[in-house]
Amino acid sequence: MINFSLDGKHALVTGASRGLGQAIAIALAQAGAKVVCASSRQGGCDQTLQHIHNSGGQGFVLDADLSDENAVKELAEKAKAICGEIDILVNNGGTIFRHPAVSYPMEEWHRVLQVNLDASFMLCQAVGKDMIKKGQGKIINIASMLSYSGGLTVPAYTASKHAIAGLTKALANEWAQHNIQVNAIAPGYIRTDNTEALQNDEARSEQIKQRIPAGRWGEPEDLQGAAVFLASQASNYINGHILAVDGGWLAR
Repeated sequence: MINFSLDGKHALVTGASRGLGQAIAIALAQAGAKVVCASSRQGGCDQTLQHIHNSGGQGFVLDADLSDENAVKELAEKAKAICGEIDILVNNGGTIFRHPAVSYPMEEWHRVLQVNLDASFMLCQAVGKDMIKKGQGKIINIASMLSYSGGLTVPAYTASKHAIAGLTKALANEWAQHNIQVNAIAPGYIRTDNTEALQNDEARSEQIKQRIPAGRWGEPEDLQGAAVFLASQASNYINGHILAVDGGWLAR
């Protein structure tokens, strides 16, 4: 099982204050990585850091507004200053805004695309150039079931997650020659803040559960194994892949 060890590796995980990002950050630390946990507000990752320390791992916290390009650039530099180098980048930070497309506010369109797509690309650039020099690296983007379908009243989020899937493949094509694996995880319907509106709609929530072969909504911890796998040597010949962790949703 040595191929799954992350001992000696340094990781940066955005959106690590709760939900998927928190679960992934904890899993990477438990596998041996030193993890920089980033969130949009100061102190946002304190609970995540406590979980990491309680399990014997090593972690650090940073904050950055992913809708601010300068803040994203500073986040990359601060993370590299803490670790010296980033071996694993997990672009999990994201946002969603629900509104009918016919009157969708353009300011929300730009904000969602900036946070979900632009910030991810900027961090890939900032970290990727060092990975290229070193000749190795792991990048994990967080896609979505809406990387495959359109959804309702979430046009900006859907556009951003389709783009994340495409960006993952584009970077893999360019950077595989440098021994950098760029992949994505597409979570199914997971109990997080982003899906709270769906969870609170009893009829819709039940419809979703009935379509999932596993018969239940996913939990953030369901992504931990996939994240460690894609961050480890075990996935060295996997590139440009979108790994669905969906309880079988797409199969149905």
